[in-house]
Amino acid sequence: MSLVPEFKLGLWNAWIITVLFYVAALTPLQIGKKKANKRIEGEPAFRELSKTHKIATLITHAVIIPFTVVYSIFLPLKLGTAWFYVGLPICFLGIVMSSMAYISLATAPTDEPITKGVYSISRNPGYFGQFLMYIGVGVACASWVFLLCAVVWIISWDIGLVGEERILLEKYGNAYREYMNRTPRWMGIPKSENK
Repeated sequence: MSLVPEFKLGLWNAWIITVLFYVAALTPLQIGKKKANKRIEGEPAFRELSKTHKIATLITHAVIIPFTVVYSIFLPLKLGTAWFYVGLPICFLGIVMSSMAYISLATAPTDEPITKGVYSISRNPGYFGQFLMYIGVGVACASWVFLLCAVVWIISWDIGLVGEERILLEKYGNAYREYMNRTPRWMGIPKSENK
């Protein structure tokens, strides 16, 4: 891993994984668009979040996502190296996890919280999948910049989700509280305390 980030426009760059991620993640939402839109319309509105939660959400959407998409165009994969062979499975795990989350989002009933499938192991499997994809790309390209983006991504979402979960508790009540008590926010992190 080099201290100076590599920049090289090429066919075998990280953009391949980034495009694959967004196609795989957004396709289920497009297929189940009507149901997904109905659920999303009922989810927390950005204007209802506190200033801290708005800033955290903006960091993920207005800074990290655009930066990583553009940077992936110029970031070569370390083909044939241990970096590549370790990072690629992590990327694909993230892509699969996010796709499964968005399939659940597009097919689950809209009047109750999603608690089945990958949502039974994490309250935010789509975001966690994207975090894994960023980690995988960072490793597959031996890029500390992409790894740093992954860390900023997950910290920002962790801050932003506090506001979202407060609103989901108001919307779904005890059903969401019970779900929070048995399911960790992030896979592998201990469950939240009773609130």
